[in-house]
Amino acid sequence: MYKLSAIIVSVLVLTACSPKLSNGLRKSDLTKDVELVTTKGTMVIRLSDSTPLHRDNFLKLVKQHYYDGILFHRVIKEFMVQAGDPKSKDAKPGEPLGEGGPGYTVPAEFRPGLFHKKGVIAAARTGDQVNAARASSGSQFYIVQGKVFTDAELNQIEQQRMGGKKLPEDHRQTYKTIGGTPHLDMAYTVFGEVIKGQSVIDSIAGMPINERNRPVSDVRIVKATLVKR
Repeated sequence: MYKLSAIIVSVLVLTACSPKLSNGLRKSDLTKDVELVTTKGTMVIRLSDSTPLHRDNFLKLVKQHYYDGILFHRVIKEFMVQAGDPKSKDAKPGEPLGEGGPGYTVPAEFRPGLFHKKGVIAAARTGDQVNAARASSGSQFYIVQGKVFTDAELNQIEQQRMGGKKLPEDHRQTYKTIGGTPHLDMAYTVFGEVIKGQSVIDSIAGMPINERNRPVSDVRIVKATLVKR
């Protein structure tokens, strides 16, 4: 009886120390990482405190088990792997995907220090022609694989894809060594990065795909959970 009471008291103390926030998260959730167990391996994602709207939304969906069973429905080698469409859970082979979501968007949170190097997680969104504010999908995200660039290639991207805007020198060096997708910088919200399991990105990106860039063999998020850092 004493042991049971002690356990109950401990639980009450822990709960009191981590009060529930207005969005349903607990304060302690904000310092946790996200573990994505996929059919191609496990990744651990660390979310950025610089993008609190995206961080909190992603944590909330993970706690709701929203991503459990969802497919990586769009895969482009040397670019990115995309997931987050709830309609993909029960999708038939070859079925077009990418239009589903929770019914809301998240305001853009562009941060100069968060750029599209290999391994970052960013929010998908609809195009500028219908989304001038560049608001993010409420659930769809992509993880960057990208490629390694030369100076000449980066110069060309600056001129043709970035309207002449120059990449910061440290970003340029990263794109020349680690790689990424520089033309997406400051256009899509980056809100975290894979800190363990980057090889899983390569495994998913290397899958054979159909004409819609959907893997011929399903790649699924088995489970997404919050884990201690």
